[in-house]
Amino acid sequence: MASFGALYVVGGARVLFSYGIYTGGPAALWSSMLITVYEASSGSQLTRLWLILLHSCSVLMTITAASLAEICSSIPLSGSIYIWAAEAGGRKYGRFFGFVVAFWSTTAWTSFVASNTQATTNFMLSELTVFNRSIPGDFDDTQVKWRAIVWACSEVFLLLAILTNLMPPNRFSLIFKASALIIFIDFALTVIWLPIGVSKTYGFQTKEFVFTKVYNGSGASDGWNWILSFLSTSGVLTGFDAAGHIAEETINASLTAARGIFWSCAVSGILAFPLIILFLFCSPPLEVLFGIDAPQPFVTIYAMALGRGGQMVMTLVAIIGLFVNTSLAITAASRLVFAVARDGILPGSKWIGKVDANGQPRNAIIFIGIVSSILLCSILPSAVAFTSLVSAGGVPTIAAYALIPILRLTFTRGDFANAKWSNGRFSTPFCVIAAIWNTFLLTVLFSPYEFPVNAQNFNFSCVIFGVVTIAGMVSWWCVPEEAWLSRRNVGKVLDVVEGKDLAPGSSSSSQTPSQTPGGKRDHED
Repeated sequence: MASFGALYVVGGARVLFSYGIYTGGPAALWSSMLITVYEASSGSQLTRLWLILLHSCSVLMTITAASLAEICSSIPLSGSIYIWAAEAGGRKYGRFFGFVVAFWSTTAWTSFVASNTQATTNFMLSELTVFNRSIPGDFDDTQVKWRAIVWACSEVFLLLAILTNLMPPNRFSLIFKASALIIFIDFALTVIWLPIGVSKTYGFQTKEFVFTKVYNGSGASDGWNWILSFLSTSGVLTGFDAAGHIAEETINASLTAARGIFWSCAVSGILAFPLIILFLFCSPPLEVLFGIDAPQPFVTIYAMALGRGGQMVMTLVAIIGLFVNTSLAITAASRLVFAVARDGILPGSKWIGKVDANGQPRNAIIFIGIVSSILLCSILPSAVAFTSLVSAGGVPTIAAYALIPILRLTFTRGDFANAKWSNGRFSTPFCVIAAIWNTFLLTVLFSPYEFPVNAQNFNFSCVIFGVVTIAGMVSWWCVPEEAWLSRRNVGKVLDVVEGKDLAPGSSSSSQTPSQTPGGKRDHED
């Protein structure tokens, strides 16, 4: 449930929908989710061009999830993706790659938390446009008054999400249950109520619009503009590694956490395609969609289809869903950061790596809140700065998704064969596919989103990614290998690599969440 809740496919598809249409149009958006064959009419710009075997985001991301689930099953420890990189890199290079991925993943998850709070704020403030209420800055990102309001509201949502993670474990478990309920309610209302409303108001789009309409809003070449639609579709399915972050708090982690990684991505991919098709049929004309002045266009779409009262219900569900999504993201991020700090990699690791009386990584949660709050402050001087930080948040995760299979193919091919979740003879092919697919996605994430490129639309994610990578290298250089190995509790790693699951309540020389006095291991992903 941690991974499925962190993905929140309905919310992700809704938030990224507008940009997906902006780059490539409806045809690019839905086809980037499936392997398809498309023949353009003889009168189109793509005359008689067969777009055969378009990269399937859902299929290829699910293959990536299967590859990572296998190594998670072999090493079900907090820190997950960082530890997977360290083990996949082998004895000679594992520590180096582990340190780099530790900084990548920490940056990615804290950036995701910050961006999620802003997405929640956008839904809330868009209500003002429905009721024709003015606001300082007039919803204009170039106005500092508007950015200050967005920043303040985002900080409030962040504080509330942090406070939920500081609740006792038995109370916080309600968040996991709430995530399943809100996803179900959101999905049901979306697939039932929205189309009914559209049918009674402005009407559905034609099948020609949905399946063949192209649009170039980026200014890039037609081919690259189409490829930029993967920014949306891949974003919907990024973050399935969350189940691995709480593996040490999960019953039968070597199997349960791996299942959580794979099935959260697979099911989200299955749900994402019909959702995108539905959104396309329910979309207003492109000139209306791109003319919406609200921070979150879907609030206006709901108002057009369902009226003011109906849109308030849908918007409230979306806000609650995004808030729960943010809370679960903090849970996953804090366990990751805790494990990285436990091994002495981050500055201030001694404080961050402590747990409270309930066995919870309280200091890591506070650290996530502080860093995310600082990232949100970048909204104030420039909207471009925060947008770059948000885009940089997806880059390290995809980079890690690409690097780990590459390391397995290069240094540890055939290892982790004892995994309870095993891909069998498909293990190596899946690693190859995951490595190629996620490397391709990196080129898309590094690309400018609008052309021609200038200081206002330059994508700084490559610069931020480079700085984070260098920081990981500096930490690798400064932290003695002996200190890192002693803190890693090598005995426990060897136990899980040899197939010995950690028993609930087992002791270790290093503290782990929910394995200290008062802690409980009760999550079922």
